[in-house]
Amino acid sequence: MESWVSLLETVVNTVNDVLWGSVLMYALVGVGLFFTCYLGFPQFIRFGPAVRQVFGKLYKEHPTDRDGRSISSFQALAVAISAQVGTGNVAGVATAIMAGGPGAIFWMWLSAAFGMSTIFAEAVLAQHYRKEVAGRFIGGPAFYISRGLKARLGDVPSRVLAAFFSVAIILALGFIGTMVQSNSIASAVANAFAVEPLPVGIVIAVLAGLIFIGGIHRIANFAQLVVPIMAVVYICCAVVILFMYQDHILPTLQYICVGAFQPEAIGGGALGVTMKEAIRFGVARGLFSNEAGMGSTPHAHATALVAHPVLQGFTAFVGVFVDTMLVCTSTALIILLTGADQLGLSGALVTQEAFHLAFGEFGPKLIAVCLTFFAFTTIVGWYYFGESNIRYLSSSPHLLTAYRVIVLAFIVAGTLGKVDLVWNMSDMFNGIMVLPNLIALILLRGEVKQILRDYDRRRKHGTPLYDYPLQ
Repeated sequence: MESWVSLLETVVNTVNDVLWGSVLMYALVGVGLFFTCYLGFPQFIRFGPAVRQVFGKLYKEHPTDRDGRSISSFQALAVAISAQVGTGNVAGVATAIMAGGPGAIFWMWLSAAFGMSTIFAEAVLAQHYRKEVAGRFIGGPAFYISRGLKARLGDVPSRVLAAFFSVAIILALGFIGTMVQSNSIASAVANAFAVEPLPVGIVIAVLAGLIFIGGIHRIANFAQLVVPIMAVVYICCAVVILFMYQDHILPTLQYICVGAFQPEAIGGGALGVTMKEAIRFGVARGLFSNEAGMGSTPHAHATALVAHPVLQGFTAFVGVFVDTMLVCTSTALIILLTGADQLGLSGALVTQEAFHLAFGEFGPKLIAVCLTFFAFTTIVGWYYFGESNIRYLSSSPHLLTAYRVIVLAFIVAGTLGKVDLVWNMSDMFNGIMVLPNLIALILLRGEVKQILRDYDRRRKHGTPLYDYPLQ
């Protein structure tokens, strides 16, 4: 058994070295930089209107929401953030620092800043190419790949590429991804409350199953209730710690910036950390956290009821800002300010120890509760993304039932797995999933720009937005 695990680790590490060490590390940042320039820096110039779009009306719904085909824009954002804010924000940031040094956080910020334009393009295309299936709107990369690329690549190649993406995301998020989330929950709960992993996994699976069977509306209602509360509680804890260590904030920020370009100057060289590794782990964990360019959150944004696709694009990049610039940054500062990164721990245990150093014996229990909510909401969000692709591949209810059962089994299995191997497998499948999505985004860049121009033209001339023609 050990030999098979060792072989699997070797294969996974080799694939990751190629994907994240050579290809995606540059492709993700490059695509984000391209869309930032190509679309006229939307995440910076239009950030104010985007924030007003997201938080100005919050829980208010448009009257046609009653038809059951769609959910509100804020609900879609809540589902997206429920997937984004998970163990990537707690354990992922910690592993980025431990593997890439504190400089990895700088590259996480940079990739997120550019990634905001990427996720804008994803959300716009998801809205533009969504379709109605079984009385409700559904969409995502598989839909804009198969429909949008048909004229460019031909019918068969576009369908094959879309099917490849669908299978990849089902494996990456529906199966392996849920293992990462449940693994981190079990680790945190065991450390804080001395509970065995298996019972934790069973409880998570039962609760998740009850939400799964309610479909997107139950998932959206759950997300819009839980996500704002959990994010505010976590950020408030971080603010308290910032006040406790306020004299060290500026040196820590300098520590991050220096470590991004000269890891050896802060002792990283002694640990074998190079600038390339800082970039690799910063970008990889940043993607795992905010999912910009991954092709996952468009499934939520496609279901939103908005007047124009661009408005949901605004909502999407605000989600990246909340996830990375607020929640991930909070975690990074907590770890570095308390010195928890110097104790030789790994994964969520690093963040848990940081809370222990700040809040005493209450700290590990507090972070265990936060992590449990973060990871659980991510499991729910990722399940739905996988379900959307199951529905793309087949209309069979038996396949959907089988998918739900397998997801629940992986949730339980994840609590028993080896944490490093699970994380590395997640990186591998995430990388494989990203490739067809990035290809589609680049080939459909013209459509994104045309839709943005349509929005600007309508705003300039006072033309109603609600008569925008979807594909």
